[in-house]
Amino acid sequence: MACNLTKGRGLPCKTGVGGIKAVFFVDFGGLGGLTTSGGEVTAISGSPTLMKFDVKGNSTLDTTVTSSRENGTTFYESSLVLNLTFQEKETSEEIKLLAVSRPQIIVSDYNSNFFLVGEKNGAELISGTFNSGAGMGDFFGYALTFGSTEQNPPLFVAQSIMDAATEGTQITPN
Repeated sequence: MACNLTKGRGLPCKTGVGGIKAVFFVDFGGLGGLTTSGGEVTAISGSPTLMKFDVKGNSTLDTTVTSSRENGTTFYESSLVLNLTFQEKETSEEIKLLAVSRPQIIVSDYNSNFFLVGEKNGAELISGTFNSGAGMGDFFGYALTFGSTEQNPPLFVAQSIMDAATEGTQITPN
């Protein structure tokens, strides 16, 4: 099999910004069949309800490619770190559900991109802490890390899919 490159890449303008704006959890398989083209999900066959978690600051999505010449394998590991400020019982109960499931996660960034984490295998809550902080100005909330291992990096998700999706009820922490 030929593994020929198809394009180069120029230096982009400095118009992008970092950061995650929100994440949307969907039960594994809830998206149904995915239609993809050029690294983007362009259609889904399911009618999922997306559970939106708003985040701000200190939440990240990182994907690492691992390729082995010896084994002839390549795979991608994504790590999604969420820091949810404030603690209350409703969020604690939802985190308990996330801990025993393997949702697919759509991550929204500040550049109006959407990324699907856990396309074929789902994502898992691999660690988390419920933080009270020590001082008045310390972080008080939940720090959660989700992991996903896939054959491909997170796919982009078309805006039209997000526009057509149904959002579930959100918790309003005080």
